[in-house]
Amino acid sequence: MKSKFKVKGLDCANCAADLERAIQKVDGIESANINFMTEKMEIEYDETRKDEIMQNVKKTIKKEEPDVTIEEV
Repeated sequence: MKSKFKVKGLDCANCAADLERAIQKVDGIESANINFMTEKMEIEYDETRKDEIMQNVKKTIKKEEPDVTIEEV
């Protein structure tokens, strides 16, 4: 399943790349793509574990970039 999010609070393209790499390591994530310029993130994941995966993605974001928030679109 693919989901798209609005990403708020990213400071630079390098931060976006680092965050993208961290999210790709979350168990259940098949792919993650963050576009710094458009402030959008698209992730593909196992839909049978959506709640667990999204909880882990949010924890990863808070750990890597505490000021960043995401909102599903």
